[in-house]
Amino acid sequence: MSDMRTEVQRQARNAILQYAIFRWESAVVIAVTLLVYFLAPGPLGLPRELWLALGLIGLGLIVYSSLTDAETNARVMLELFQEQLDPSRIKDKTLRAEVEEALEYQRRIEMQVRKQRAGLIRERLEDAANQISDWVSNIYQLALRLDAYLADDLLTRDRTRLPQDIQQLSEKRAREQNPDVQRQLDEVISSKQNQWQTLRQLDARMKQAQLQMEQSLTALGTVYGQVQLLNAEAINSGRAERLRNDILEQVKRLDDLVSSLNEVYRYDGLQQQMN
Repeated sequence: MSDMRTEVQRQARNAILQYAIFRWESAVVIAVTLLVYFLAPGPLGLPRELWLALGLIGLGLIVYSSLTDAETNARVMLELFQEQLDPSRIKDKTLRAEVEEALEYQRRIEMQVRKQRAGLIRERLEDAANQISDWVSNIYQLALRLDAYLADDLLTRDRTRLPQDIQQLSEKRAREQNPDVQRQLDEVISSKQNQWQTLRQLDARMKQAQLQMEQSLTALGTVYGQVQLLNAEAINSGRAERLRNDILEQVKRLDDLVSSLNEVYRYDGLQQQMN
């Protein structure tokens, strides 16, 4: 099981329990129960202890309904995921919207899981949800790197400056007569050309990463539709296994992509460095 999702599920249970206890309905039940308990004898002539027991039963039903409500569980888990995969850290509007869309797919899949009774379909959906948590996490990590790259003012400056520097140095080299100065200019020009070539390769890699992220988000939407259709017939026909393999392939593809980007553009959350 995804470590992130396991931890989020644990936090969600605690959060939902607190939510259930502090709901206004719970407050009303507790207040009425205490009021009736301290009235002697209780209303309708019933013992105070019986009213206390009824109040506890009522509170228990509220807590149970909160813990088993699919929409509440999915909403709380989404909020907790957003604390760890915080879209607000991403400044680029398009990338942030894509991460938010991925999180929404995850919320709806979680809701599907919660609606299922215990059994084989529930197990398959749990398995899919675990893998999708890793998938969405990889989308988020990729978005962070792309966002940092797009906001990198040094790269923006180099794109404008390097071609101009190379042209000016080449013109200066053509006019220079001193052999020693010519050699030095050749070295500088070569270094600038290498830097320009590296920058162009980085730009091409990042464009590919942006396209891959769009493709992955589209694939996530397709998987969401397939999860909606997951039933006993689909499990028996092998469609569930194919779905699992599709998800694993997407997770691995994005994981490899993030690793490859780390080789050419270092991201540590605070500063980036182009190798």
